[in-house]
Amino acid sequence: MALEASDLPLKLRPINDGAQFITTAKGVVMGQIKRINGTWKFKALWRDEVGDWVPGGGPLTDRHNAMLDSTNAQEWQARLLADNQP
Repeated sequence: MALEASDLPLKLRPINDGAQFITTAKGVVMGQIKRINGTWKFKALWRDEVGDWVPGGGPLTDRHNAMLDSTNAQEWQARLLADNQP
């Protein structure tokens, strides 16, 4: 699945103090950001055809382990979609 303009903007949905889901505008989980050693790190996450989670999977696989010192959804969207804007 490639991201389309209708999937934007990406949104953050808190899980706990150290983790947030990154979802499409439609609510599809693209991954998580996790606070690791004081920095927020993106972990790609995807559901396969049977609904099981696939760590490192999905359309943002190439951005797995991207880092950004922010929990701002617009900044994460810019970071994750750099060179891949729909």
